[in-house]
Parts: sequence; C-alpha cells; structure tokens
Amino acid sequence: MSQRTTNQRNTYRREVYVEGSAARQLKERPVPARRGSELHPVVRKNREKARYMNARYLVFLMAALCVCTYILVNYIQLQAELTNVTRSVAKKESQLNNMRIANDENYNRIAGSLDLEKIKSIAIGELGMVYAKEGQIVLYTSEGNDCMRQVVQNN
Repeated sequence: MSQRTTNQRNTYRREVYVEGSAARQLKERPVPARRGSELHPVVRKNREKARYMNARYLVFLMAALCVCTYILVNYIQLQAELTNVTRSVAKKESQLNNMRIANDENYNRIAGSLDLEKIKSIAIGELGMVYAKEGQIVLYTSEGNDCMRQVVQNN
C-alpha cells in the first residue's frame, strides 16, 4: 500500500510540472482585514495598555531610568575606589612588615654586639662612676602627678 501511495504522489508531481524557462504567475490571495473583535484577547489587551502610555508616564519612566543609571555609576565608582584602597592598604602592610623585620634584625645585631662587662669597666675606670651607697638612695612617692622634681640638699 505504501508503494501505491508513493506512485500516486510521483504521478501527481509529473502532471503538475510545467516545462519552460518562464515561471508562471501565482495568484495572490487577498488578506482579510481583521477587526478589533477578531483579534486574540492578549493582543487586544496589549494594544489597550499601549494606548494608556501618555507623556507623563514616559517622563516618569525616563526619570526612573536616569536615577537608576546614576546609582549604578556611583556604585561602580565606589567599588573601584574600594579596590584601590584595599590595594594601598595591602602595600602599606607589606612595607610595615618589612620595616619590622629590618628593625628586629638591627636590634638583635646591636644587642648581640654589646659587652656589658666592657661597658661596666669603662664606666668605673675611665669615667669614675661608683655604685651608690646605702645613704645615697632616696625613695619618693608621687601622688596624683606623674613628674618629679629633683631637690638638691646642701649640707
């Protein structure tokens, strides 16, 4: 049965074929004009909404668009500024860490090179310093004031 259907189609195609170099003119069917009542309800609803879009509504939409654009631009600028500040802080922290390391190395080098016995011998021998005796030490108590004044006693 499928062979018979195929044969019928081929026969029909052969009969419709027209030989020649010129194509025949097709008749165009007139498109019927649609009336408002024949439109799809969604299309009709959209057209009614579009009619209510007046100048005030368009001005409102433009103002809202401008405000949104302004906010978006400021947000992007703040994000860029925050990124720059973060990079600057990271750079300063790196410099601080390098300075601390250098300071610690210098302190350890200086502390390691000090010979306290040599300093003591120079202070006593060359500069004439002596240890304080028992009667020379005077203790003061400070009440409410952080500074002390040295008082010289004349004997």
